[in-house]
Amino acid sequence: MATKTDDLTKTDDEQAPKEAAAADEAAAGTDAAEPDEQLTDESAKESTGEGTGESGEPEEAPQEKTPSGVALGAGAVVSAALGLVSLSGGWIGTVAAARETLIGQLQTSSTANVATQVKEVYGDAWHTTALWAGLFALAALITGVVVLARPAFGVPGRPQAAWIKSVAWAGVSLGVIGLLLAVLKYSDALLALPSTG
Repeated sequence: MATKTDDLTKTDDEQAPKEAAAADEAAAGTDAAEPDEQLTDESAKESTGEGTGESGEPEEAPQEKTPSGVALGAGAVVSAALGLVSLSGGWIGTVAAARETLIGQLQTSSTANVATQVKEVYGDAWHTTALWAGLFALAALITGVVVLARPAFGVPGRPQAAWIKSVAWAGVSLGVIGLLLAVLKYSDALLALPSTG
């Protein structure tokens, strides 16, 4: 009781140091409690799975999609098919040749000499067939080269399937052969028109 009476009889200046000491003790107690609260918050996050995947493992960044090679495989097959068509001239070449034959028959009079009739009726049709075969061969060659060169601009370290390379090389080879034959046919170096003289 004497202590309480002493505190009441002291002036404000005398009581200030005691109040400051009590405030410092209270602040130190609060600071010591904060780390415990942080630990409690972190353990609560771990138990609820926040910041991790559903299985409790850390979430991984989504991986980039790698190309499956379907487009390259289709391109290789198209290249080989175009190369085969270039060797035969294809349906379009046949139709175009028949059209040229008809035009030659319509434009050539019956009184024209034999050389003119052969050239207009058969020669132009033959050249048209060679032209279309050359276009198919060129398309096969370009498609095959694009398929073979594409991995150089794709995902590094991902090898191209062996069958894609094989079919693409077949398309390139057929394209080269078809283009060579088309040039020889168009220039009359191969299977030229018969001489009428």
